[in-house]
Order: sequence, then structure tokens, then C-alpha cells
Amino acid sequence: MTSPAATPAYRRLSVEERRTQLLDAALSLFAHRAPEDVSLDDVAETAGVSRPLVYRYFPGGKQQLYEAALRSAADELELCFAQPQSGPLTQRLSHALDRYLAFVDEHDAGFSALLQGGSVAETSRTTAIVDEVRRAAAEQILLHLEVENPGARLRMMVRTWIAAVEAASLIWLDEEKQPPLPELRDWLVDHLVALLTATAATDPQAAAVVRAALALEPGDGPAGLLARRVIPVLAEAAHLL
Repeated sequence: MTSPAATPAYRRLSVEERRTQLLDAALSLFAHRAPEDVSLDDVAETAGVSRPLVYRYFPGGKQQLYEAALRSAADELELCFAQPQSGPLTQRLSHALDRYLAFVDEHDAGFSALLQGGSVAETSRTTAIVDEVRRAAAEQILLHLEVENPGARLRMMVRTWIAAVEAASLIWLDEEKQPPLPELRDWLVDHLVALLTATAATDPQAAAVVRAALALEPGDGPAGLLARRVIPVLAEAAHLL
């Protein structure tokens, strides 16, 4: 006679494990719904726990839980641009954007609510968290440009590109996630190369960055493909020279 299967032993989660479980549940909800449309009951149901347990870990209620979930998402976003500083610049940017855009794709509605603001859950603290992500991304890009003391123009150029990446991501969501992610990624890489080149025309520091970066780019890489697409267009404007 076969003995009945043993019931799996119940394992009590540690404080950190339980907190992570609740944050994961909250992030899964905030990923697809605006903060004001998510209740603590929703979080409790998704995590498979009671509402009082959610309050035990987040006595400040939904606002505290939202800010903690936002902080967790921000930490993940900041890591997107942390890429080893080896290989061609465009290759590094492509890998970083692949991670960033995958996050956007996975957290679509939540990403929109996060960046567009206007949520009833928005506070000076949540705004500061979002701005911290932007600054951290800019610092990572400057590291990839390998400039020890970037000047004002180079910093402004990088932060302008970060803003463009955010705007393009939001528009991509509005456009029902078109074009396909690989095309969006390549387009954004082209944007940085173009911005950097335009900045190099009037900024010696940016010019040095461009020379060093292009020296490492293969002819069949993104920079080479961009040059072959742009040169014929510029050739038609020879009268400007």
C-alpha cells in the first residue's frame, strides 16, 4: 500500500524575505496600474497574505509601500546602464538600452505613471527617487565616455539624451510598442552618436571623446552604418560648404 504523500513543511519567511515578497507583489501591480488604482487589499491578495500583515511591514500604508516599491524599481533601473567599460561605445550602449527597454516593456503602465507624474501618490520623495535614476544613468554614460572631469556641455548633452530616451520610451508605449524594440534601441544609439558629434563641433572635450570612441568602432557596427546612411544625405547639401 502506497503511503500518502507528505505535506510540504511550512517555512516561515524571514523579515527580509517577507518584505521582498510584498514589494514584488506591489511592483507587479504598479507595473500595470496607476498607484491610485492599487489598494492594500490588492497587494495582500497578490502576495497571498492578510491585509494586517501588509500593514505590519508598511505601517505607513499604501504611500509607504509605493515609495518602497518605487525605490526597488529605481535600483533596478539604475543597474541597466552599469555596463563593463570595454568594447566599442555603441555596443555598450546597445546592451544598456536592451536592459532599460526590457524594463519599460515589462512595467509599461507603471513606467508611464512613474515618469509622467500626476499621480496622487506623487510626493517630493518620489520625485527625488525618479530624478536620482536620471542622474545615475547620466553618470554611467559619462563613465562610458571615459571623461574624468566632464564639462558643462558634455554633461548637458548626456542629460539631454537621457531625457530623449525617457520620452521615446513613453511615446513607444503610446504607439502600442511600435517600432519593435531592436529598432528603437538602434535609433536611440544613433541619437547619442549624433548628439555627441554635434556637440564635438563646438566643444573640444566632446571632440576628443568622439575621436577616441570612433577609433574603436568597427566598420560594420552602428557608427559605421549611421555614417553610410548620413553621408549621402549630407552630400546633397554640398552647397552649404
